[in-house]
Amino acid sequence: MIDANLNRLKEGIRVVEDIMRYRDNNKNLSSKLKQLRHKSRIDEIDKLLTHRDSINDVLRPTTESELNRTGIKSIIIANFKRAQESSRVLEELFKLHNAAYSENFKYIRYELYNLEKEIVLQEHS
Repeated sequence: MIDANLNRLKEGIRVVEDIMRYRDNNKNLSSKLKQLRHKSRIDEIDKLLTHRDSINDVLRPTTESELNRTGIKSIIIANFKRAQESSRVLEELFKLHNAAYSENFKYIRYELYNLEKEIVLQEHS
């Protein structure tokens, strides 16, 4: 669960980061997202990779809702939600073993809430 959610978190952030960077040429927002993505890590990566089994993931096939995007805004929202959900899972799981990691993922989640508000409301402008 930790490996999958770390990947989902970083991937979700990266999608929004690239939109802010390449579409909007927004150095400030893309830099903030990049910093969060780099903060989305743990030191025990070798242990996670040892247990990775993405081939046998029961939810690996694409669902219909994942294919439904109506535009860039819907991609931004979907990826913020993906990242926020993953950071919450990591926050909860690490409460059992590493309080510092748990607090880090909580911080990331709240930063994502703030950035989502700023970026999505900017899409209306």
